[in-house]
Amino acid sequence: MTMTELDSRGLIRESYRIEGINAPECRSIFLDWALGAVAGDDLKLQIAKLLAQYSDEFPDHPMTQVLREGLAEAAPNKRRGGRKARLER
Repeated sequence: MTMTELDSRGLIRESYRIEGINAPECRSIFLDWALGAVAGDDLKLQIAKLLAQYSDEFPDHPMTQVLREGLAEAAPNKRRGGRKARLER
């Protein structure tokens, strides 16, 4: 998969070009990218390829941090409680 296919709308590429961009803005761009990512492909593999492309040149950029967070394992869901949980006892 080429970088053009990986980031077909150029969202990640352009985020690295925006001066003064912050982490919340990068998270928003990342979410938009993830929603439009190539269906059927492993999302973590796509993120890893993006990191390989940009992390050496931009190690301290907020988007690099967001991409690293995207590779991290999600925390397991916790019990949320609610009426149903109280009634089933």
